[in-house]
Amino acid sequence: MNSSTYQVYPVVWENDRVILIDQNSLPKKYAIVEISRCEDMVEAIKTMIVRGAPAIGIAAAYGIYLGAREIKTQERKAFLEQLEVVAQQLRQTRPTAVNLFWAIMRMLKNAYETIGTVEQIKASLLETAKKIQLEDLQTCQAIGDRGLEVLPKTPDKLCLLTHCNAGALATAGYGTSLGVVRSAWRDGRLARLYADETRPRLQGARLTTWECVEEGIPVTLITDSMAAHC
Repeated sequence: MNSSTYQVYPVVWENDRVILIDQNSLPKKYAIVEISRCEDMVEAIKTMIVRGAPAIGIAAAYGIYLGAREIKTQERKAFLEQLEVVAQQLRQTRPTAVNLFWAIMRMLKNAYETIGTVEQIKASLLETAKKIQLEDLQTCQAIGDRGLEVLPKTPDKLCLLTHCNAGALATAGYGTSLGVVRSAWRDGRLARLYADETRPRLQGARLTTWECVEEGIPVTLITDSMAAHC
C-alpha cells in the first residue's frame, strides 16, 4: 500500500472568489489565478488556464454565479434576462467541452426554478456550483475505485498507459483515467505509469507527469508514437 495525502484541486472557491491553478504555467512554475469577475473566468477558459471538460464545467458554474453577482437589478425578469447573456458568454468559450453546456444548463435551471428574491437566487446559484464540484469529485473517486476492481488480477503489479491528461487537473480532483492509476498506486498494484506526451499541447508531458511526480507515482514519459510498443 502506498499512502499519500497530496491532493490537487484545479478549481477552488475561497473567500468569495475562484482560485485556479494556471495550467499553462505547469510544469515549470506552479501559479494560481484569482477570479472574481465573470469576464475573467471567460478568459481563463478560453486561454486554457483551466482545461479538461469536468474542470471547465465547474469553472463555468462558478462563472455563472460571478456573473449573477454583478447584476444590479432586483427585478426577477430583468435579472434572468441578464443571466442569459452571462450564460451565452460562457457557452462561447470552449464549444467542444460537453460539461460546459451541461453545467450552464443546470445553473440556469436552478435560477429559473428558485422561488424568492434575486438575492436568494444568487445564493442558490453559489450552492449549486459547489454541489456540481462536490459531485464531480465523488464521481472521480468512484471511477478510481471501480476501475481498480476491473484491472487484471495478475500480475500483482501492473504497468499502465495514459494519453493526454484526465487527472485531478482536468476534474474537480483525483481524475478519471488517472484516478484509476491513483487508486492502483495507493493499493500497491501499480509498477509504473507510461504517459504519452500528447501533441500538440503536450498535456501528458506537462500535466500528467507533473501530477505523478508531485504525488510520488512512478511515471515514464514517452512520445506518442512509442505507445504501441509499451
